[in-house]
Amino acid sequence: MTAADFARRIRNRERAIGYWSVLDAPVATERIARLGYDYVALDWQHGLIGYDGILHGMQAIDAGGVSIGVVRVEANDAASIGRALDAGAGGVIVPLVNTAEDAAAAVAATRYPPRGVRSYGPMRSMLRIGPKPAEADESTVVLAMIETPQGLENVEAICATPGLDGVYVGPSDLCLAVGGAYPGDPDVAEVFEAALKKVREVAAAAGIAAGIHTPEGRAAARRLAEGYTFATVASDLVHLEKIAAAHLAAASGNEDS
Repeated sequence: MTAADFARRIRNRERAIGYWSVLDAPVATERIARLGYDYVALDWQHGLIGYDGILHGMQAIDAGGVSIGVVRVEANDAASIGRALDAGAGGVIVPLVNTAEDAAAAVAATRYPPRGVRSYGPMRSMLRIGPKPAEADESTVVLAMIETPQGLENVEAICATPGLDGVYVGPSDLCLAVGGAYPGDPDVAEVFEAALKKVREVAAAAGIAAGIHTPEGRAAARRLAEGYTFATVASDLVHLEKIAAAHLAAASGNEDS
């Protein structure tokens, strides 16, 4: 799949499934990127990845030959967004988008003049995206995270932002935003599910994609069945620990009956 193909799929609200990586481990990322996921997202905000890790991760994803690389950037900042795209990302997930103005700034950072403010210097991305500015603009996906009380309150205006390709739910922060004492707090399960429903329905009405972060495949399938158009399975660090623990239990004879 090319970046242009991926962008068309997201904009057409076609189903997409991704994987989330927080580790600076290009060999592992390359193996994941061969499995058939539509995209692999590198977490530059909360992950254990610096800029070199983003660059090497993008090279590993491309070497896998199947998935498109996406980056959750550090902040809604034109320089951070531009560097992720220059490294070869086919799209960016922008955190802490609270208003339509925030969403518009994120869109502008992904587009070259006159449509935006992205500075021209696609050192690596020009090998696969563009390099003509108009072609790069059309092949680049920008997704705004809905994860705060303000973002949820302003979701209609955010989804109406010209050029925004979709919204993306960060469930841990959104759970806190609706009054949870901690991520996944069961005491706010009902209001949390109502918030998830609101986001996907508003996105559908606006004709843009709606995505969500999930802990495992069954949860991703559930959210896609509910109406989300793309879902990410997360993450390499968590899954490594779980599998290692399961093997230890099996080897020790302590598996659950």
